[in-house]
Amino acid sequence: MSNLKNKFLETYTLQKSNQQNIANSNYKQRIKKLKRLKRALESTHREKICNALYHDFKKPLVETELTEIYPVIGEIKFAIKNLKKWTKKKKVTTPLSLLGSSSYILYEPKGVCLLISPWNFPINLTFAPLVSAIAAGNTVIIKPSEHSPETSKIMGDIISDLFKPNEITLIQGDVTVSQELLQLPFNHIFFTGSPSIGKIVMKAAAEHLTSVTLELGGKSPTVIDETANIEKAAKRIAWGKFINNGQVCVAPDYVLISKKVEKQFVKAIKKQIEYFYGTNAQVSESYCRIINSKHFTRLLQHIEDAKDKNATIAFGGITNEKENYISPTLITNLPKDASLLEDEIFGPILPILTYEKLEEAINYINAKDKPLALYIFSQNKKNTEYIIKNTRAGSSCINHVVLQYSNHHLPFGGSNTSGIGKAHGFYGFQEFSNMRSILKQHTVSATELLYPPYTERKKKLTNATIKWF
Repeated sequence: MSNLKNKFLETYTLQKSNQQNIANSNYKQRIKKLKRLKRALESTHREKICNALYHDFKKPLVETELTEIYPVIGEIKFAIKNLKKWTKKKKVTTPLSLLGSSSYILYEPKGVCLLISPWNFPINLTFAPLVSAIAAGNTVIIKPSEHSPETSKIMGDIISDLFKPNEITLIQGDVTVSQELLQLPFNHIFFTGSPSIGKIVMKAAAEHLTSVTLELGGKSPTVIDETANIEKAAKRIAWGKFINNGQVCVAPDYVLISKKVEKQFVKAIKKQIEYFYGTNAQVSESYCRIINSKHFTRLLQHIEDAKDKNATIAFGGITNEKENYISPTLITNLPKDASLLEDEIFGPILPILTYEKLEEAINYINAKDKPLALYIFSQNKKNTEYIIKNTRAGSSCINHVVLQYSNHHLPFGGSNTSGIGKAHGFYGFQEFSNMRSILKQHTVSATELLYPPYTERKKKLTNATIKWF
């Protein structure tokens, strides 16, 4: 066994031996932990977090506070407000055939959990699921992304300041660290990342029959019909697409727009991009960068492929390799075999496709894997209902984008290739919990009348039970 594996096994064993103590903590004790985490993000480490994210990929201060810190603070507040209710046993109906008994569900912690988080929103997508894990009473090993090293370092400092290693610990490193950790028999794994890596995580989890939450991605379509408010659609799509430089799992991946309003939309979104980031986004203080050269090259190849296939660069397409900079880019007239239409883009490039009949758009969406999100811009209720009814997606937003992620009352997650399981609020708490079913017998049980030996009388009682109960 390698030294690395020995070290991880030691940490895992520490948490395993302490897990029952953590599991038996009451909601007040868990709330205290959440409040400490809230204070660390809200004040103690706030400035360091902002500086780290700027260092990692030039993330603007306001964007960091709105998309990294605020969502986690909101998650903590929501958990604190509702945790007493969530941890109570939930009484359920007991059928008449089980007369004399009562039934309830107890949400118990799953145990030792592994949380593997990504680089695109490292604070948000590490600490938000951690809130759920703490609320549910688990111990946690965190493996953040190596692609945002400064932010991972700050997160490590926060975790070591607030928690003992036998409760929550953060382990840094590259893919080999993840591979070693995945060999351990965790009780639950929460992974956020690409579908290809999600398959690897799920395969490793299967070796130990470990439950998983997979927050993946996919090509999230945006459908715009001829009744849509084009100016509002352009403004909202430009925001949702180019925030964080398009490195957002629920960003609009591509637009499917009625041919009747395509030119109007392209004109409107160009105007909106320039309003947000100026005529040169490279000097804008509101526009961040691609995380690293590998992803920059991948996106550049998509643009070159589009050019080679005679697509139209309707806006942008400007790049700077030294800065990992790609300007907000709109591409039209793409052929069906363009690489931009294959994998999730995860960058500031927006393909715009047209349709003549809404059925064409539906057929195009359904020919692909189920997306993490699907957006609709329409003022026609029938069209909206038709799209919702005839497509499948992890979540949807009507006449806006991305905002469904921010509602703690909504479950967040995908379906099949875009994810397994749900997060946020009660759904996150539930994901890190085992729903333990409990039935208590109070009086004589009616089922005792049907115990062996099976006489003619019991046969008649059985027939009556089947018929009436």
